[in-house]
Amino acid sequence: MTLFRPCIDLHQGRVKQIVGGTLTDGGARENFVSERPASWYAARYKEDGLLGGHVILLGPGNELAAAEALAAYPGGLQVGGGITPENARLWLERGASKVIVTSFLFEGGEFREERLDELLRVVKPEELVVDLSCRKVDRAYRVATNRWQTVTETVVDESLFSRLHGRASEILVHAADVEGLCRGIDEELVRNLGHWTSVPCTYAGGARSLDDLSRVEELSQGKVDLTIGSALDMFGGTAVRYEDCLAWNRARS
Repeated sequence: MTLFRPCIDLHQGRVKQIVGGTLTDGGARENFVSERPASWYAARYKEDGLLGGHVILLGPGNELAAAEALAAYPGGLQVGGGITPENARLWLERGASKVIVTSFLFEGGEFREERLDELLRVVKPEELVVDLSCRKVDRAYRVATNRWQTVTETVVDESLFSRLHGRASEILVHAADVEGLCRGIDEELVRNLGHWTSVPCTYAGGARSLDDLSRVEELSQGKVDLTIGSALDMFGGTAVRYEDCLAWNRARS
Protein backbone atom coordinates (compact mmCIF):
# COMPACT_ATOMS: atom_id res chain seq x y z
CA MET A 1 0.00 0.00 0.00
CA THR A 2 1.12 3.52 -0.74
CA LEU A 3 1.84 5.81 2.21
CA PHE A 4 2.57 9.51 2.61
CA ARG A 5 6.24 10.08 3.52
CA PRO A 6 7.29 13.36 5.16
CA CYS A 7 10.35 15.40 4.24
CA ILE A 8 12.61 18.16 5.51
CA ASP A 9 14.57 19.82 2.69
CA LEU A 10 17.42 22.01 3.95
CA HIS A 11 19.04 24.76 1.92
CA GLN A 12 21.43 27.31 3.42
CA GLY A 13 20.50 26.05 6.88
CA ARG A 14 16.75 26.62 6.54
CA VAL A 15 13.75 24.46 5.73
CA LYS A 16 12.72 25.26 2.18
CA GLN A 17 10.75 24.00 -0.78
CA ILE A 18 12.51 24.76 -4.04
CA VAL A 19 12.08 24.08 -7.73
CA GLY A 20 14.54 21.22 -8.11
CA GLY A 21 15.78 22.03 -11.57
CA THR A 22 16.87 25.52 -10.52
CA LEU A 23 19.27 24.54 -7.74
CA THR A 24 22.82 25.78 -8.39
CA ASP A 25 25.78 27.03 -6.38
CA GLY A 26 24.30 30.52 -6.67
CA GLY A 27 20.95 29.62 -5.14
CA ALA A 28 17.58 28.31 -6.26
CA ARG A 29 14.04 29.35 -7.11
CA GLU A 30 12.23 29.09 -3.80
CA ASN A 31 8.58 28.17 -3.33
CA PHE A 32 8.72 28.40 0.45
CA VAL A 33 11.14 29.38 3.22
CA SER A 34 10.07 28.38 6.72
CA GLU A 35 10.38 30.55 9.80
CA ARG A 36 10.42 27.33 11.83
CA PRO A 37 13.56 25.26 12.42
CA ALA A 38 14.04 21.77 11.06
CA SER A 39 13.65 20.42 14.59
CA TRP A 40 10.05 21.69 14.71
CA TYR A 41 9.11 19.61 11.68
CA ALA A 42 10.93 16.57 13.06
CA ALA A 43 9.12 16.87 16.39
CA ARG A 44 5.79 17.15 14.57
CA TYR A 45 6.48 14.02 12.55
CA LYS A 46 7.43 12.20 15.75
CA GLU A 47 4.25 13.33 17.49
CA ASP A 48 2.18 12.11 14.55
CA GLY A 49 3.99 8.77 14.31
CA LEU A 50 5.26 9.26 10.77
CA LEU A 51 8.15 7.00 9.81
CA GLY A 52 10.54 6.91 6.88
CA GLY A 53 10.75 10.63 6.25
CA HIS A 54 13.89 12.04 4.71
CA VAL A 55 16.07 15.00 5.62
CA ILE A 56 17.97 16.22 2.56
CA LEU A 57 20.96 18.56 2.83
CA LEU A 58 20.97 20.60 -0.36
CA GLY A 59 24.53 21.84 -0.35
CA PRO A 60 26.74 23.13 2.51
CA GLY A 61 25.63 24.93 5.63
CA ASN A 62 22.92 22.46 6.61
CA GLU A 63 24.71 20.12 9.00
CA LEU A 64 23.61 21.79 12.24
CA ALA A 65 19.96 22.00 11.19
CA ALA A 66 20.01 18.34 10.13
CA ALA A 67 21.59 17.27 13.41
CA GLU A 68 18.95 19.18 15.37
CA ALA A 69 16.17 17.48 13.38
CA LEU A 70 17.64 14.05 14.11
CA ALA A 71 17.95 14.88 17.79
CA ALA A 72 14.27 15.83 17.85
CA TYR A 73 13.23 12.52 16.28
CA PRO A 74 15.99 9.95 16.83
CA GLY A 75 15.49 6.81 14.77
CA GLY A 76 12.60 8.31 12.84
CA LEU A 77 14.26 10.09 9.91
CA GLN A 78 16.65 9.25 7.10
CA VAL A 79 19.36 11.71 6.09
CA GLY A 80 20.97 12.36 2.73
CA GLY A 81 23.17 14.88 0.98
CA GLY A 82 26.94 14.44 0.79
CA ILE A 83 26.94 11.00 2.41
CA THR A 84 30.25 9.12 2.10
CA PRO A 85 31.95 6.24 3.94
CA GLU A 86 33.72 8.87 6.04
CA ASN A 87 30.55 10.42 7.50
CA ALA A 88 27.82 7.78 7.11
CA ARG A 89 28.41 6.23 10.53
CA LEU A 90 28.42 9.67 12.17
CA TRP A 91 24.95 10.48 10.85
CA LEU A 92 23.62 7.16 12.13
CA GLU A 93 25.14 7.90 15.53
CA ARG A 94 23.42 11.30 15.46
CA GLY A 95 20.08 9.53 15.22
CA ALA A 96 19.38 8.88 11.53
CA SER A 97 17.49 5.64 10.94
CA LYS A 98 19.23 5.29 7.57
CA VAL A 99 21.61 7.22 5.34
CA ILE A 100 20.72 8.15 1.78
CA VAL A 101 23.50 8.15 -0.81
CA THR A 102 23.66 9.38 -4.40
CA SER A 103 26.64 11.31 -5.72
CA PHE A 104 29.29 9.14 -4.06
CA LEU A 105 28.07 6.12 -6.05
CA PHE A 106 28.08 7.81 -9.45
CA GLU A 107 31.42 9.56 -9.79
CA GLY A 108 32.37 9.89 -13.43
CA GLY A 109 28.79 9.41 -14.59
CA GLU A 110 28.54 5.66 -14.10
CA PHE A 111 27.30 3.53 -11.23
CA ARG A 112 30.41 2.48 -9.31
CA GLU A 113 29.75 -0.83 -7.59
CA GLU A 114 33.14 -0.75 -5.85
CA ARG A 115 32.03 2.47 -4.15
CA LEU A 116 28.88 0.77 -2.93
CA ASP A 117 31.06 -2.02 -1.56
CA GLU A 118 33.17 0.59 0.22
CA LEU A 119 30.10 2.13 1.79
CA LEU A 120 28.77 -1.27 2.87
CA ARG A 121 31.92 -1.83 4.87
CA VAL A 122 30.76 0.88 7.30
CA VAL A 123 26.94 0.60 7.10
CA LYS A 124 24.62 -2.38 6.80
CA PRO A 125 22.26 -2.79 3.83
CA GLU A 126 19.33 -2.23 6.19
CA GLU A 127 20.83 1.17 7.10
CA LEU A 128 21.22 2.28 3.49
CA VAL A 129 18.90 4.05 1.05
CA VAL A 130 20.09 4.60 -2.52
CA ASP A 131 18.84 7.79 -4.12
CA LEU A 132 18.17 7.36 -7.84
CA SER A 133 16.85 10.87 -8.41
CA CYS A 134 16.76 11.50 -12.12
CA ARG A 135 16.03 13.67 -15.11
CA LYS A 136 14.60 12.54 -18.44
CA VAL A 137 17.02 12.80 -21.35
CA ASP A 138 16.40 11.31 -24.80
CA ARG A 139 13.40 9.35 -23.48
CA ALA A 140 15.43 7.69 -20.72
CA TYR A 141 15.58 8.53 -17.03
CA ARG A 142 19.17 9.20 -16.03
CA VAL A 143 20.51 9.54 -12.50
CA ALA A 144 21.10 13.20 -11.58
CA THR A 145 23.71 14.01 -8.93
CA ASN A 146 25.26 17.17 -7.44
CA ARG A 147 21.92 18.66 -6.33
CA TRP A 148 20.33 17.28 -9.53
CA GLN A 149 22.52 19.42 -11.80
CA THR A 150 24.84 16.71 -13.14
CA VAL A 151 23.04 14.22 -15.35
CA THR A 152 25.00 10.97 -15.46
CA GLU A 153 25.13 8.23 -18.07
CA THR A 154 23.44 5.81 -15.67
CA VAL A 155 19.92 4.93 -16.77
CA VAL A 156 17.33 4.26 -14.10
CA ASP A 157 15.83 0.97 -15.22
CA GLU A 158 15.12 -2.59 -14.11
CA SER A 159 18.75 -3.59 -14.59
CA LEU A 160 19.96 -0.93 -12.15
CA PHE A 161 17.39 -2.00 -9.57
CA SER A 162 18.58 -5.59 -9.97
CA ARG A 163 22.19 -4.55 -9.32
CA LEU A 164 21.08 -2.94 -6.05
CA HIS A 165 19.03 -5.93 -4.89
CA GLY A 166 20.07 -7.04 -1.41
CA ARG A 167 22.51 -4.15 -1.04
CA ALA A 168 20.14 -1.39 0.04
CA SER A 169 16.94 -1.47 2.05
CA GLU A 170 15.13 1.32 0.20
CA ILE A 171 15.16 3.43 -2.94
CA LEU A 172 14.38 7.16 -3.08
CA VAL A 173 13.61 8.87 -6.38
CA HIS A 174 13.15 12.60 -6.88
CA ALA A 175 11.84 13.40 -10.36
CA ALA A 176 14.01 16.50 -10.69
CA ASP A 177 12.27 17.77 -13.83
CA VAL A 178 8.97 18.25 -11.97
CA GLU A 179 10.26 18.75 -8.40
CA GLY A 180 8.60 21.77 -6.82
CA LEU A 181 6.37 22.60 -9.79
CA CYS A 182 3.09 21.21 -8.36
CA ARG A 183 1.97 20.27 -11.87
CA GLY A 184 1.44 16.59 -11.24
CA ILE A 185 3.55 13.48 -10.73
CA ASP A 186 5.58 11.81 -13.46
CA GLU A 187 3.17 8.93 -14.05
CA GLU A 188 5.46 7.01 -16.38
CA LEU A 189 8.25 7.02 -13.82
CA VAL A 190 5.95 5.99 -10.96
CA ARG A 191 4.55 3.11 -13.00
CA ASN A 192 8.07 1.94 -13.85
CA LEU A 193 9.18 2.12 -10.23
CA GLY A 194 6.29 -0.12 -9.26
CA HIS A 195 7.44 -2.71 -11.81
CA TRP A 196 11.14 -2.51 -10.93
CA THR A 197 11.37 -2.25 -7.15
CA SER A 198 11.59 -5.18 -4.77
CA VAL A 199 12.22 -2.99 -1.69
CA PRO A 200 10.33 -0.01 -0.25
CA CYS A 201 10.53 2.90 -2.68
CA THR A 202 9.61 6.55 -2.25
CA TYR A 203 8.84 8.92 -5.12
CA ALA A 204 8.95 12.72 -4.83
CA GLY A 205 8.18 15.36 -7.43
CA GLY A 206 5.20 17.31 -8.72
CA ALA A 207 2.49 16.13 -6.32
CA ARG A 208 -0.34 18.66 -6.32
CA SER A 209 -3.35 17.05 -4.62
CA LEU A 210 -4.36 14.34 -2.20
CA ASP A 211 -5.57 12.39 -5.23
CA ASP A 212 -1.92 11.88 -6.15
CA LEU A 213 -1.64 9.41 -3.28
CA SER A 214 -4.42 7.36 -4.87
CA ARG A 215 -2.83 7.72 -8.28
CA VAL A 216 0.60 6.57 -7.07
CA GLU A 217 -1.02 3.62 -5.32
CA GLU A 218 -2.83 2.66 -8.52
CA LEU A 219 0.11 3.14 -10.88
CA SER A 220 2.65 1.35 -8.67
CA GLN A 221 0.30 -1.35 -7.39
CA GLY A 222 0.92 0.00 -3.90
CA LYS A 223 4.67 -0.56 -4.08
CA VAL A 224 5.72 3.12 -4.06
CA ASP A 225 5.21 5.75 -1.35
CA LEU A 226 4.79 9.46 -2.05
CA THR A 227 6.42 12.57 -0.63
CA ILE A 228 4.43 15.79 -0.97
CA GLY A 229 6.35 19.04 -0.61
CA SER A 230 5.43 22.40 -2.09
CA ALA A 231 1.70 21.64 -2.35
CA LEU A 232 1.47 20.83 1.37
CA ASP A 233 -0.03 23.44 3.70
CA MET A 234 2.78 23.07 6.26
CA PHE A 235 5.16 24.22 3.50
CA GLY A 236 3.03 27.14 2.39
CA GLY A 237 0.94 25.22 -0.13
CA THR A 238 -2.83 25.40 -0.51
CA ALA A 239 -3.63 22.20 -2.39
CA VAL A 240 -2.97 19.48 0.22
CA ARG A 241 -3.70 19.44 3.94
CA TYR A 242 -1.13 17.73 6.14
CA GLU A 243 -3.96 16.40 8.32
CA ASP A 244 -5.49 14.68 5.29
CA CYS A 245 -2.17 12.96 4.60
CA LEU A 246 -2.12 11.74 8.20
CA ALA A 247 -5.66 10.44 7.81
CA TRP A 248 -4.62 8.59 4.63
CA ASN A 249 -1.82 6.81 6.47
CA ARG A 250 -3.94 6.01 9.50
CA ALA A 251 -6.57 4.44 7.31
CA ARG A 252 -3.88 2.07 6.05
CA SER A 253 -2.21 1.29 9.37
